[in-house]
Amino acid sequence: MHSPTPVTFRTALLYWLKLGFISFGGPAGQIALMHTELVERRRWISEQRFLHALNYCMLLPGPEATQLAVYIGWLLHRAPGGIAAGLLFILPSLVLLIALSWIYLAFGHLAVVAGIMDGIKPAVVAIVIAAAWRIGTRTLRNGALAAIALAAFLAIAVFDLPFPLIVLAAALVGLAGARLSPQRFQPGGAHPADRRHYGPALIDDDSPTPEHARFSARRLAWAVALGCAILLAAWLLLAALAGPGGVLARMGWFFTKAALMSFGGAYAVLPYVVQGAVEQYGWLSAHQMIDGLALGETTPGPLIMIVAFVGFVGGWTHALFGPAALPLAGIAGALVAALFTFLPSFVFILAGGPLVESGRGNLRLTAPLTAISAAVSGVVASLAVFFGQHVFFAGGQLRPAALAIGLAAGVALLRYRVGPIKLIAACAFAGLVLSYWHG
Repeated sequence: MHSPTPVTFRTALLYWLKLGFISFGGPAGQIALMHTELVERRRWISEQRFLHALNYCMLLPGPEATQLAVYIGWLLHRAPGGIAAGLLFILPSLVLLIALSWIYLAFGHLAVVAGIMDGIKPAVVAIVIAAAWRIGTRTLRNGALAAIALAAFLAIAVFDLPFPLIVLAAALVGLAGARLSPQRFQPGGAHPADRRHYGPALIDDDSPTPEHARFSARRLAWAVALGCAILLAAWLLLAALAGPGGVLARMGWFFTKAALMSFGGAYAVLPYVVQGAVEQYGWLSAHQMIDGLALGETTPGPLIMIVAFVGFVGGWTHALFGPAALPLAGIAGALVAALFTFLPSFVFILAGGPLVESGRGNLRLTAPLTAISAAVSGVVASLAVFFGQHVFFAGGQLRPAALAIGLAAGVALLRYRVGPIKLIAACAFAGLVLSYWHG
């Protein structure tokens, strides 16, 4: 097979923007979408390089799918490519949530919206389950890795252990495994026959590391210093405009801390967000927080983007710019929440990416990441169970209509390979029809 031609910056931009609009299903679904398109179809990156990057992103706090997009964009087109990939990946979600937040606050609840969301939620469960299955079959290549995944699932679903502890334990198992049974912790994911089927990739297993991706202590220090300077300058600007105790300045500091604590994805950090935004600062009510979570589940992009809803409602309810400019206050709150939540992820990738690339092929470095990847696949499975409990057994009772929609969505995904947009639209229509039928 011929080697893929170099990817132009414009082609990459169009793909990242498209991904931002179709990336339903949470991190597992988004990662599966990127794997299908970039590894299997376009061949921009090989399976091994893709999983190596994914393992690093899963180790970090923050939205791993967003960070993976930044990482691949950075590998292809240096820092501008990484920044553009991340921004375009999250931009549709941010715009949609701002619009939905405005509709939610301005017009209240409508029966038609409730019916649509009753149809979409089972579809989201099916998307997460199908994507978790697909990622797991590629990651859990032997009994040792499967045992790590099972242990992680039980640790978080049954014993409610903190995700950082699970990550640390998996890393230690990987370190020990590199010495005791190195063949079980080799990087990879697909069988060799699968890689031959995909053909050569632009960034292949044996492609030399690009010059910009080679480790340099000077580049590392510069990237960390620049990222911290941007965060500090943005917070100082907010503090200067309304004082350090102002709502926007408090939001900036609060969501920076949330970003640094979000190991394990959005659901792992939601209790912290609820405690601060609802109980401590009163930016929104508990009921509004639940509604925001539902909106986040039905929009593309990272689920942690519900922080934009929190920021919007907080800005609106506090009337930051007076009662005549409530939408403007909401937009300001949403932008501040998104900026301080996502900026650390860009810093982690642009600063730490060269370190990760330099560790490729070093089993002492890759084995812990391989073990962590296995553990996170178990955590993603627990997320699917969490979704299922809240959608199919809402209020402690089985919801047959939701279960039927979920089963149909699962068959459509796994058997007929229906795309996520068509699936979401069909399930939304089904939910709307059922709501009128029972109404």
